[in-house]
Amino acid sequence: MGTGSDFTTPAHVPVLFAEALHALAVRPDGRYLDGTFGRGGHARAVLEKLGPDGRLLLMDKDPDAIAVAHERFGADPRVAIRQASFATLADWDETVAGLDGVLLDLGVSSPQLDEARRGFSFQHDGPLDMRMNPDTGQSAADFLAQADEKTIADVLWLYGEERMSRRIARAIVVRRTEAALTTTAQLADLVAATIGRREPGKHPGTRTFQALRIHVNSELDDLREGLDAALEQLRPAGRLAVISFHSLEDRIVKQFIAGHARAPAGNRRLPEVAVFVPKLRAIGGAVMASEEELARNPRARSAVLRCAEKLA
Repeated sequence: MGTGSDFTTPAHVPVLFAEALHALAVRPDGRYLDGTFGRGGHARAVLEKLGPDGRLLLMDKDPDAIAVAHERFGADPRVAIRQASFATLADWDETVAGLDGVLLDLGVSSPQLDEARRGFSFQHDGPLDMRMNPDTGQSAADFLAQADEKTIADVLWLYGEERMSRRIARAIVVRRTEAALTTTAQLADLVAATIGRREPGKHPGTRTFQALRIHVNSELDDLREGLDAALEQLRPAGRLAVISFHSLEDRIVKQFIAGHARAPAGNRRLPEVAVFVPKLRAIGGAVMASEEELARNPRARSAVLRCAEKLA
């Protein structure tokens, strides 16, 4: 999802837009899945490259994104739309015939960040929700109201790499005995008051908000399951392109590609269990945003694109 393109402002395009399209190597008669529709920046570009026999499958957890997908692309007979996590892409009948490309643009989209009612951002005060699908699961407020101190600290450390996780978790538990945390501003102010400003140019609540969002939406579990499903459904020579926005995501993607592209290091003292058969070929290395793109969109600084091709 990255920056979440919105065609009311045509100059606003997703991060690493041209690079992702190049990685997909779209064929006019191919079958492609965009697992993180967002606002359709990638979808529009892929569709423009497809001929009458091409097929574009669109998925997103977010009902707002799916509403936009139906509005903008629902009338095109080459397009199929499904509200669901890309982790379940193999369960969709549309993918049974195989895919020539899968694109995952991870993270939170600009419309989600900019809409205060979604509760993703400490820059806009709103309900402390953070669910990509507000109709299911536990909100961030519910999690912080019910989880014990150790669980909260573990989430902040594992998913936010927050060094002050225990201190923040303790402050949250103390605070909720007085009044529940229900808004983004309340949480942001509490974290700032607890740990102060440690990183220049970064709000002290950045890592806490990231961690809670990842936990509430099961983002890393979804990514692992989605990568496995994509590999299963890709046809030979099909491309997998993933844009990630922090080290936890990128590490999973990097290890997944390497694990299916290269044989693991052997141990001479142990018998060889089976001959390694590679399933993927890495296409280039990590791709970062150009200086030109960074000047235009500072959010692109943390973006990393990795691509792999399925082997026969």
